[in-house]
Amino acid sequence: MAKAKKAYVCVDCGAHSVKWQGQCPDCDAWNTLTETTVSTALPVPSRDMAEARAVGDLTEDSELRYPSGFDEFDRVLGGGIVPGSVVLLGGDPGVGKSTLLQQVATMLPVDLDVCYATGEESLRQVAQRSHRLGLDNPSLRLLADTSLDNVLEQARAMKSKALVIDSIQTMAAADVSSAPGSVSQLRECVSRIVTFAKQREVAVFLIGHITKEGTIAGPRAVEHMVDTVMYFENDPGSRYTIVRAVKNRFGASSEMGVFAMSESGFREVRNPSAIFLSRQDESGPGRIVTTAWEGSRPLLVEIQALVADSNSNYPRRLAQGVDQNRLAMIMALLQRHGGVPLSGEDIFVNVVGGLRIGETSADLPVALSVAASFRERPCRERLISFGEIGLAGEVRPVRFGDERIREAAKQGFTLAIVSAANTPREKVDGIEVVGVKTLVAALEAAIT
Repeated sequence: MAKAKKAYVCVDCGAHSVKWQGQCPDCDAWNTLTETTVSTALPVPSRDMAEARAVGDLTEDSELRYPSGFDEFDRVLGGGIVPGSVVLLGGDPGVGKSTLLQQVATMLPVDLDVCYATGEESLRQVAQRSHRLGLDNPSLRLLADTSLDNVLEQARAMKSKALVIDSIQTMAAADVSSAPGSVSQLRECVSRIVTFAKQREVAVFLIGHITKEGTIAGPRAVEHMVDTVMYFENDPGSRYTIVRAVKNRFGASSEMGVFAMSESGFREVRNPSAIFLSRQDESGPGRIVTTAWEGSRPLLVEIQALVADSNSNYPRRLAQGVDQNRLAMIMALLQRHGGVPLSGEDIFVNVVGGLRIGETSADLPVALSVAASFRERPCRERLISFGEIGLAGEVRPVRFGDERIREAAKQGFTLAIVSAANTPREKVDGIEVVGVKTLVAALEAAIT
């Protein structure tokens, strides 16, 4: 029998250490070394032997994708489910990971012989959820097991072309002498799943638990091995849920899909811009609409700002949906180049709908909303704005300017204040585009 020994593995980079240290010697991360058991036994070779093939024998078929039944889910995946791909879906407990993938498994084509393997629930529990949601697929097979070897063997015997594992932290390989969910188990299980998916052209969906920091539990090597990594972004106060791809080998990263939870499960939101805009027609001080670029499409998002006199010596700067450090820089630019004294004011900025804007195109609308709230004067009606602000007070262009403006025109907006470099060469019907070069010019053009 092979002798097992103790080791310490970094959950971020996977580096091994013979003793515990506060800092990983390879990636320099702190408090990431966890104890694990390392077996000296040789790995069991796969029963599926890979075969070398000539490039000329392989035909390029970019259209070979399976529809999931959700257009928004297909968009996040890059156009559909790719055979042989491994998709990792993470999110907070109770956000709906199992519900969404069970709906997808049910709506897949019947000839795929989908296998749904769960290590957290019984077959009766999964069946009850199917009946409650009104799901029915005669080709869907349910399996309750925590042995990865048995799950892959069942999928191999069924000749399944789609496999759902809920969740990867509950699976264990028999020849790995560590507990399920440990670093060594996760790395070995995901490695075998990837090999199985690639050799047999099986689309595999993995549900992963997340840590309190919001990342997939386990080593970061797991995210490197899979093809697509998606996260649930859920605002507790909202009925809408966002599924975002942070890694995708078959489509655009940062692509997002919007879903709404109902009694019959998830339903897709085909016009996401409508949920991120206020339903009130009147524009008030501190409110402005911007066009954010998410993945491969523009989204209209409303940004709200509130400026109030501070009662303390340390004014608050609170941002929801935009970068906190970016907000501090914009406040300094407004005071230095815009002539807006904000040193003694509390400033609150919020993106409606719980969306988080990670790009710099939100600089200009944030500055305009804060200035409008401070002056207690509304921005011009039916106005959209986007642009990056430099440290010298200049308004810089952002990517996909023409597409953003056309999307705003489709939604009924009649005025756009953007960087002069983002002004379209051809006039866009229904909207007036004002190109500005400085922050001062943008303030004069936007605020009534």
